[in-house]
Amino acid sequence: MTFRSEDPPPPGNLRVDPPPASDRPTTAMLKADIDSGATGDRIAHYDPGMAQLGTCDEAGGTPPTPERVALARATEAAPAGARKAADPHGRRGWVMPAFAGFIALTMAVIGGALWFVR
Repeated sequence: MTFRSEDPPPPGNLRVDPPPASDRPTTAMLKADIDSGATGDRIAHYDPGMAQLGTCDEAGGTPPTPERVALARATEAAPAGARKAADPHGRRGWVMPAFAGFIALTMAVIGGALWFVR
């Protein structure tokens, strides 16, 4: 199997589906929102974190309530436009090849001009 250089290594290459709506959401659902790209701040891939969200709160004796998690899910949700803009391999896949072609063309023009002037 061949990987492109921008593909994350396993388990980061696993896709995450957005969790369903719930009356009693959990921090795992909030993490799934983030990993699925529903927040618009990262691409839709699994993030293998060392500690799950809310672990420190639980260790401190104040676990997040479902109401706070629901508020976090609602405020973190991004509109569709923001989610599309966060996709690095979506509509802008032509930018890097075009940039490399521009650099090669510029080098060829400058090299040709210097060769003719000499």
